[in-house]
Amino acid sequence: MKMISFAEFGGPDVLRLVDAEEPHAGPGQVRVAVRAAGVNPVDWRIREGQFRTVRPIELPSGVGQDAAGVVDEVGEGVEGVEVGDHVFGEGSSTYAEFAVLSAWARMPEGLTFEEAAGYPSVMETALRVIREVGVRPGETLLVSGASGGVGSAVLQVARDRGITVIGTAGAANQDYLRDLGALATTYGEGWVERVRRLGRVDAALDLAGSGVLRELVELTGDPRKVVSIADFGEPGLGVRFSGAAGSMPEALAEAVALISRGKLHIPVEKAYPLAEAAAAHADSRAGHTRGRRVLIV
Repeated sequence: MKMISFAEFGGPDVLRLVDAEEPHAGPGQVRVAVRAAGVNPVDWRIREGQFRTVRPIELPSGVGQDAAGVVDEVGEGVEGVEVGDHVFGEGSSTYAEFAVLSAWARMPEGLTFEEAAGYPSVMETALRVIREVGVRPGETLLVSGASGGVGSAVLQVARDRGITVIGTAGAANQDYLRDLGALATTYGEGWVERVRRLGRVDAALDLAGSGVLRELVELTGDPRKVVSIADFGEPGLGVRFSGAAGSMPEALAEAVALISRGKLHIPVEKAYPLAEAAAAHADSRAGHTRGRRVLIV
């Protein structure tokens, strides 16, 4: 089969389309013929070697953890899914023609493979950080870097739970944030005052890692009410970094429920052929995403 692999840490140019042996489903797993794979910031962070000390990997390594496809192998002990089912979920080395998933759910009716591949990791992350920051219905959550995949999910989950969201993003994404139910403003000079004019901030999420933790603490008045998924800096501020993944099966179930109720939709900003994974990583790292980027297999 064809898959994306890298044999050394580095920039997007280390990614190669190679021939590899097909993986097979073990106990508690399913294998899918991948139709689309989600592109997540964690993918290029791993490729760059940012996690090599805390999450060692053996090189050469495959890439990717999110996928949508057609089940073609069912592992021992697996129930409730059959060969031919259309599923989306989390696995390993998903930038490939075949991948093994450890968590999955049937795709909701009307969802394309490309759309489905964009949901697993961002939905798990969104649910986790909302829980960790402790924001409650009736309160206001500030989301820095709100237009990407995780931000898009956070805005819609929060709205469904009765939480007001103030979102910051670039000028081109202001209407997009408003369409998702957020009070929108741009980042850049004067952004703190613009946020204050929109209302009180009870909790805040840093999704972009753009060096705004001090301002988020200032706006909330409490570092315990700020959670980041992208900024390792400023440990003295008392801000929490969320890195430990929660329950993917629960996240997939919540995604299915919200999508089926018409309460969640994360658009695919751009889809790339599998062979153009390097371009997808370069674009993802550049930021300013609206929704998701995926690879088409």
